Amino acid sequence: MGFVEDRGTYWRGRYKISAGKYGTVADENGDTVRFRTKREAKQAADAEEAKVRNGGWKDPAAGKVTFGEYASRWYAAQDLAASTMQNYRRHLEEHLLPEFEDRALASIERAEVDAWEKKEKALYAASSVKTWRGTLHLVLEDAVDDEHISSNPATKRRGRGKRAGRSRDRGPEKVVTDPLGILLVAERASLLSGRDDEFVAVVTKGYTGMRWGEIVGLETEFLRSKAIRVEWQLYELDSGEFERCPPKDDSYRTVDTPHWLARLLSAHVARTRPTPCPCHGKTYVFRGQGISRTGETGAKVVDVARRAGVSTGTVSNVLNRPDAVAEATRVRVREAIDALGFTRGGGAVDQAAHWRRNGFATWLFTPAASGWYPKKAPQEARPVPVLADPWPGVPARGRGAQARADACWLPIAKGLTPHGLRHTHKTRMEEFRTPPKLMDERMGHIDGSVQARYSHITRQMREDLMAHLTAEWETALDDRLAMCPTSPVAVLNSLLQERWRALR
Repeated sequence: MGFVEDRGTYWRGRYKISAGKYGTVADENGDTVRFRTKREAKQAADAEEAKVRNGGWKDPAAGKVTFGEYASRWYAAQDLAASTMQNYRRHLEEHLLPEFEDRALASIERAEVDAWEKKEKALYAASSVKTWRGTLHLVLEDAVDDEHISSNPATKRRGRGKRAGRSRDRGPEKVVTDPLGILLVAERASLLSGRDDEFVAVVTKGYTGMRWGEIVGLETEFLRSKAIRVEWQLYELDSGEFERCPPKDDSYRTVDTPHWLARLLSAHVARTRPTPCPCHGKTYVFRGQGISRTGETGAKVVDVARRAGVSTGTVSNVLNRPDAVAEATRVRVREAIDALGFTRGGGAVDQAAHWRRNGFATWLFTPAASGWYPKKAPQEARPVPVLADPWPGVPARGRGAQARADACWLPIAKGLTPHGLRHTHKTRMEEFRTPPKLMDERMGHIDGSVQARYSHITRQMREDLMAHLTAEWETALDDRLAMCPTSPVAVLNSLLQERWRALR
């Protein structure tokens, strides 16, 4: 049974926890309760000792553990994918610890969590804040399981303190495009990079729905004659290193490819002759760029070649062995050099093993889709300056590019992101009336419903989808041909000429 102690001005209750160990009746914050009468102290002590015997007792001092202390132990105990661990660390270090690190777990109240969320929403996107609160809820829920606190103050109560109706936290709808949009964005991205790699990659993403990490991590050994096998992805860590890990949610799968796409990929590999990367020793289909394209890196040899309508070898000869080049060609190349502001070494770029997500999306994909370079201190957002010839315009680079430009690109799909091509592919399949089972397999999704267990994919379903994708691709090429029969992008130019001969 419990017992009491007279402390002069108050009584306190004491109870036995285990052999030789006694506890003092305390409140939920771990502070000793001061009773006015001996009777009240004795009743509370007996109640606590009864909890000990019944296994329902919780150490009042547990709630005094700070959020920072508990979060550190919690994070160290996790054993998840590198991408998930990185995201949790960001959430904790950048948003949760600055607010709650020194707070005792038991002292954190629901109103304080709601106030923190409201403050964060004034600075960041609502969807991001929702993710951070989800991490806070997860940490505190484990603290409940570990008996540090009795309830989770981060739990959302539905319909309390909010307007009725549709959620105001709903993010903007994802931007999608059509087959011609995929082709045009791919062409522009290739013009911005000065390589054919971006054209092939964007088209592959638009017609397979593969995730960005799966495209970057696509190894040559997983290319098939009629499909792509998704076995790995490359996830970029904050350290700048790439983690080779299984696809998201272990979504291993085989993605069927139309004949024309399989041929495009095999020709790309034959042309680029990829070698094993230094970080993983694996041979990847796509390679990155040494530096990001900000529009200020200067014109490259390939830009001059496109402007003059000659090969890069001819430009090199004009620069190094001018006597070996015909006078008319020399004049044309020199005019292109002057128009572009080309200087030796100004456009030299070492090839990197892999694309950087931010560099690709910010300086290649987004300008290609929107026609604008993003804001980057000290420069404001600005349209991509282009020289009108050859169509659809070669980006002008280097000092004074805006003054030398003839025009700028119009938006193709403003707001489109690389992940938006995944949404685009799913939307196109919906329009084809593709069976849900085949769509889920292609996207790497799982439908756990009973109906999904009773439906199966047939060869005819696959052939129908490939036929639809081929028809859309050919229509996109026809539409592009109607705009201009040639392209400065070599791989697209070959496709256009091949299509033109087929139509004849």
